[in-house]
Amino acid sequence: MTIKPRIICPICFFIVLFIFIVPFVLTIPFVPKTIDMSIEVKNITKRFGKFTALNNVSLKIPDGELVALLGPSGSGKTTLLRIIAGLEEFEPNMNADILFQDKSVVGNRVAERKVGFVFQHYALFRHLKVFDNIAFGLRVRRGKNRLTKPEIRNRVLELIHLIQLDGLENRYPDQLSGGQRQRVALARALAIEPKFLLLDEPFGALDARVRQNLRRWLRRLHDEIKLTSVFVTHDQEEALELADRVIVMNQGQIEQDGTPAEVFHHPKNAFVMDFLGNVNLFHGRIVSGQVIFDTPLEGTQKQFFVRPHEIELLPHNPDGSGFPATVRRVQLAGSIAKIELTDRNNKEIFVEMSHEKYLQYQFGVTDTVFVVPKKTVVFEEDYSI
Repeated sequence: MTIKPRIICPICFFIVLFIFIVPFVLTIPFVPKTIDMSIEVKNITKRFGKFTALNNVSLKIPDGELVALLGPSGSGKTTLLRIIAGLEEFEPNMNADILFQDKSVVGNRVAERKVGFVFQHYALFRHLKVFDNIAFGLRVRRGKNRLTKPEIRNRVLELIHLIQLDGLENRYPDQLSGGQRQRVALARALAIEPKFLLLDEPFGALDARVRQNLRRWLRRLHDEIKLTSVFVTHDQEEALELADRVIVMNQGQIEQDGTPAEVFHHPKNAFVMDFLGNVNLFHGRIVSGQVIFDTPLEGTQKQFFVRPHEIELLPHNPDGSGFPATVRRVQLAGSIAKIELTDRNNKEIFVEMSHEKYLQYQFGVTDTVFVVPKKTVVFEEDYSI
């Protein structure tokens, strides 16, 4: 017996397709393809004559992060930022490269890299009003990227609202405060719709109060626009408060790369420990698991790093774990009490504690107290402060 194959009616097929298949497919969520706006630096070396500003530096800045390049003067942080922007060349090396979105930009001009750059001293045009300063980069565009006057006006007014300077668009830079000028500089950098934002000591020319307010504002702005950003600073507090990641640099090299909490609480070496906040350096040795300080030492000595807030001061030495010191200065202004002391070798010691804790003993100048380090950090290499 022969069985003939059944032929499906074309009309029936499309009916089944639209009734059952299409509705199911439409319920599958659409996930748009995201563009990786990362920056990668590979094996970069830069010399100025005999001075090596960068020594084989490599790092990767993930998409959407706000990253701080932190270090003392001469550490190479500004040179690295300028190389990323294309404002500085590096030493020829077949392994050296700068990648934006996983594509090499070596040889690309500054404009081709599409970065917004904010300088420490604003670099605003003094003869142009706020509106015209922000619009400058848009007006010099040519070709298909050129905008119409209404488009430029709308874009500039949006940025003025974003930087919270509504109503000041007709003022000149000299009629603005330092913080307002820096916001205008930032808006001008954002006007060209950059892929990346680079800032070189953006708050360095401002007083402490304005710096504090402006960096909080920048953090909120970054959380809103999510633009991959790198800023240079030598201010530890600024880096720890503002950045998603902190890259600590010294003598042209990266000492540590991590979150603010990681680099502060888990420093990789003595330099990072010392650079990120105040620290006391003591010498001593470990006997039966206990640290012995400020005694006639025998055998191998070690260096112990202790943060000022991790020291306890007592009027007596009940368990022998402390050593004597003399109070030289007490500073009670501020949110914490700060006490400066000297040990018997005239070495300075800095202690921080809450006002409530200070009121328990109320140590005065010339009082003899006992210093009890509560948490110590030891590194293998010797270091001097």
